[in-house]
Amino acid sequence: MNQPAKIFDGFLVLQYRNGNKRALSLLVKRWHPKLCKHAFWYVKDMEAAKDIAQEGWQIILKKINNLKDVNSFGSWALVIVHRKALDYLRRQQKTSEKLRQLHHESKIDDTTRDIDTTGDSSHDFATDTTTEVIMRSIEKLPDNQQIVLKLFYVEAYSILEICNILEVSKGTVKSRLFYAREKLKLILKKKS
Repeated sequence: MNQPAKIFDGFLVLQYRNGNKRALSLLVKRWHPKLCKHAFWYVKDMEAAKDIAQEGWQIILKKINNLKDVNSFGSWALVIVHRKALDYLRRQQKTSEKLRQLHHESKIDDTTRDIDTTGDSSHDFATDTTTEVIMRSIEKLPDNQQIVLKLFYVEAYSILEICNILEVSKGTVKSRLFYAREKLKLILKKKS
């Protein structure tokens, strides 16, 4: 993310801390769509993503006065939403496991076996433009590689910022980027 944007976010945080409520509404306006997109990247359900972002804002508001580096607001907020999205996925997985267990115990008919609790992630593409082909190809990558590609290329975060957001090492981020690019090349090569 570019430095002027980080500085502006930091300024808004300081203004909010000093009692300027309008500064918070500007932060929300700037960051809520990004936080929703970030959550959606994990959960593939827009309504759930909005709920996760909202939960994230609750934590952000509770802890914003403790933020040491106000210019790091964006990556700090993304870390919070990242954790909330992972919590959501864990809850969904537990729910799914319980449903499977209930199915097994009660021998429910096969048509209800594969209940999708994570939402519909299918996309309806009318045309086959290059961007759409690339986006569909990216969706074939493992989730951890998709996230790194998105943060690096779409959101323009540095390797170090991605390390902080995802709470992984620098080597892990570089490795995921490398393997994601290699797999993406192979997928796109097959399409051409």
